[in-house]
Amino acid sequence: MTHALQALRAIVMRELMKFMRQTSRLASAVVRPLLWLAVFAAGFRNVFGVAINEPYDTYIPYDVYIAPGLIGMVLLFNGMQSSLAMVYDREMGLMRLLLTAPLPRWWILFAKLSATAILSLLQAAAFIAVAALLGTTLPLWGPHTPMVLLAAVSAALMLGALGLLLSVHIKQLENFAGTMNFVIFPMYFMSTALYPLWKLEESGAEWVWWIASVNPFTHAVEWLRFALYGKDPGLAPYVVLGTLAACFALAAWGYDPQRGFGALAKRGPGSTP
Repeated sequence: MTHALQALRAIVMRELMKFMRQTSRLASAVVRPLLWLAVFAAGFRNVFGVAINEPYDTYIPYDVYIAPGLIGMVLLFNGMQSSLAMVYDREMGLMRLLLTAPLPRWWILFAKLSATAILSLLQAAAFIAVAALLGTTLPLWGPHTPMVLLAAVSAALMLGALGLLLSVHIKQLENFAGTMNFVIFPMYFMSTALYPLWKLEESGAEWVWWIASVNPFTHAVEWLRFALYGKDPGLAPYVVLGTLAACFALAAWGYDPQRGFGALAKRGPGSTP
């Protein structure tokens, strides 16, 4: 156990120190959702009317509605960026060294996932602080605060696990951009991050409504949104936690060179070590 905790601490600290040296990474993580908040929300403030509907007890400004979705954007982009870091570490040989450590393979991957989740939450906290300075405040403090923290941590872990699973299939860094375009944008735009489900159904976009209904990112955003107001999130926690468990289990299986289906699986004859 002592050895396992030392490995966890070492991997988490390595990722934190690497992040601290990449100030542009934090800036991009905060600026991206802030642009949406300052420009997109302002432009559509009078176009999208958010009626009184759960979890809200009164009419709310549009920027308040999309704020949980923008927090989800921060978690989503960092979770996907972690898969890029995994692919880079694998090409540089670092992942091979880590996975040969005398520890269970799933524990090494859990340490990487924990580091990703911590970085995601730090970036989300930075966005919330800057958004508050711009006038978009969220009800973070109160008896519901533990529920908000649980929702945020679970969403960060789920999206990090998804990035971990994607890193199994991304063979080279050159393939990363194309893969992300088929993951980030569909997950974000076909969710309730920008508009409620009832508006999609009301507008007749049934196929978009159906995809958004089963999108795990939708349930992550809804869990966070309902937690902010101390309301029952319904099935959202079960979907998020189930997706987290499934993605992490598949990633652990994929990184096993004896059974896996990813880039760490058996190399063909004549390949270089």
